[in-house]
Amino acid sequence: MRIRKELWFGFSLMALIGAAALTMVFSVDTMTNGHYGLLMLSLVVVAIMLGFPTAFTLMGMGMMFAFFAYHSGDQSAAGAMKQTLDLMVQRAFSVMGNDVLISIPLFVFMGYLVERANLIDKLFRSLHLALARVPGSLGVATLVTCAVFATATGIVGAVVTLMGLLALPQMLRAGYDVRLSAGVITAGGCLGILIPPSVLLIVYGATAGVSVVQLYAGAFFPGIMLAGLYIVYVIVMAKVKPNWAPPLTAAQRFVPLPASLTAIGATGDGWAVSRLIKALNGKRNQDVSTRYLLGQLGIALLPAILFAAVAIASYQSATTVVPVETYEELQPMGAGSTVDEDSSSEGGLAEPKDEEGGLAEPPSEDEGVAEPPGAQSDAVAEPPGADKEAASTSASGAVAEPAAAAAAEAAEPAATTKPASMSYWIGLAVGALAMVIFYAILSFTRLEVFKMLLSSFFPLLVLILAVLGSIVFGLATPTEAAAVGAFGGFLLAAAYRQLTFGVIKESVFLTAKTSAMVCWLFVGSAIFSAAFALLGGQELVEQWVLGMNLTKTEFLILSQVLIFILGWPLEWTEIIVIFMPIFIPLLDNFGVDPLFFGLLVALNLQTAFLSPPVAMSAFYLKGVAPKHVTLNQIFAGMLPFMGIQILAIVLLYQFPAIGLWLPQVLYR
Repeated sequence: MRIRKELWFGFSLMALIGAAALTMVFSVDTMTNGHYGLLMLSLVVVAIMLGFPTAFTLMGMGMMFAFFAYHSGDQSAAGAMKQTLDLMVQRAFSVMGNDVLISIPLFVFMGYLVERANLIDKLFRSLHLALARVPGSLGVATLVTCAVFATATGIVGAVVTLMGLLALPQMLRAGYDVRLSAGVITAGGCLGILIPPSVLLIVYGATAGVSVVQLYAGAFFPGIMLAGLYIVYVIVMAKVKPNWAPPLTAAQRFVPLPASLTAIGATGDGWAVSRLIKALNGKRNQDVSTRYLLGQLGIALLPAILFAAVAIASYQSATTVVPVETYEELQPMGAGSTVDEDSSSEGGLAEPKDEEGGLAEPPSEDEGVAEPPGAQSDAVAEPPGADKEAASTSASGAVAEPAAAAAAEAAEPAATTKPASMSYWIGLAVGALAMVIFYAILSFTRLEVFKMLLSSFFPLLVLILAVLGSIVFGLATPTEAAAVGAFGGFLLAAAYRQLTFGVIKESVFLTAKTSAMVCWLFVGSAIFSAAFALLGGQELVEQWVLGMNLTKTEFLILSQVLIFILGWPLEWTEIIVIFMPIFIPLLDNFGVDPLFFGLLVALNLQTAFLSPPVAMSAFYLKGVAPKHVTLNQIFAGMLPFMGIQILAIVLLYQFPAIGLWLPQVLYR
């Protein structure tokens, strides 16, 4: 029986891992617990590659080696078993008590509802018509659709499968190269790993103890950068090799006009606004209701109305002076107290008083008490510092008038407005120019495309902005925003008449299945990490890494290369829950921000779905692709996009502000 190439690769990789483990066992004189921890790590990777369930493999290996760690000391077998079971219960309870993980089922539920609302068909068609004159328009529209839909769902398999059913046949019919088409769909579908609301970022945040809110803010611009690099690559390839991505024909760009618009003499190239205004005033609207024409004109003028509203709101915020808090009303401590003014002004202890309220006489000489030094004169000696107090009192009296004058000036009402800044006027001018260009080219064909975008793209955009905006600007926690997103998914499914009992039942079932998988992964990872730490494996790894005397750059390169290689046989969930607990404790030694490291890892783990032999996106696409599209063609199409991912990692490392600027502005 002939074995496929990917199986040979997998068996070779497992053999390499096994050989490394055996070499470690036979190369040391005495096997310490740390060596047993590394052996456990090797066995887990091999077992997962053989197809054993990841969560239960982690739990099983963790409990076995935790029992070994406890029993290797003076513990009896019964005591070691009790401690092992206690460890399992404690770790499972800590996972269940992590409130950040509550957002995972809510985001997943939102994704399944949006997926079943059948928005992606309208979204892809409207985008590819809107981008019809861009080189490689079908590929660009596919990437934009994948980015928007991945942001709304975050489910890689769903996006790749749906785009494989929808976009791949159209690209192949348009004459697109099979490898380019496959690479665009698989790479675009993986954007949901990085672009918020990403489940990966939630899992990493819970594992590394990093704020999910800051991770979402940090991943926003790297996700846009990666999608932009994909689009640039497609446009360049369409220019360099036109036969790989031929332009759309006139028939493919044709958009039929409604009969009501053709009745008023509308043509595809006709200027929409002027024709609608003339139809309202002329005789051409005899067969078309005025209400319909006003509705079409309102849709055409909607961008201008929105621009005017934003400009007015921005002008108010740009010219309003924020009042500065003053503290003139504060009184000094002790003011208004019932203590006698004379005694309080002296600042010392009160003089003792006799029964009548006067000052008591000091003891006389007849009573045998000596007079204090300097008491021979009739005058009473001033206490030390009295001269200074008197001087300060007179000085304060001299300053009283200027202070009162300053307070009077401060009491005058401050200005509540200010002139708008130059940046506001520049932005207003750019927006006005964009509006002029938009309406100068707004034909009836483009108006129809704009209406298609209104019914497909903008509802998703509003949902995404509501979810991500509430998280990034601190209006809601990720869990609360996920609840808002799930409710928004309900509304979208209802608006598009897809909210049936079957859709809800299937979405709930798939959400429960995915959430259970993630939660069991966390439980298994927690038990495995505890056993690894008990055996001293983490300490051994730290000693090995620190003994290499690496710089910060060398450590980051080493860690990212290891994650890149691990992405071949393992999925991102396994890499996060198994290996991140090993890398995270090393970050402090090299001065690496865990937030920045998480962004690098999120970019790097795009390769987990694009790198053979376990490139799951390739198998998702192969399952829905035509029979003549081979798996090797899909793998070949993914390779250039893997190179783009590496370029994106390099750019993020060279310019950390791409990922760190927004969190620093919003939260620091």
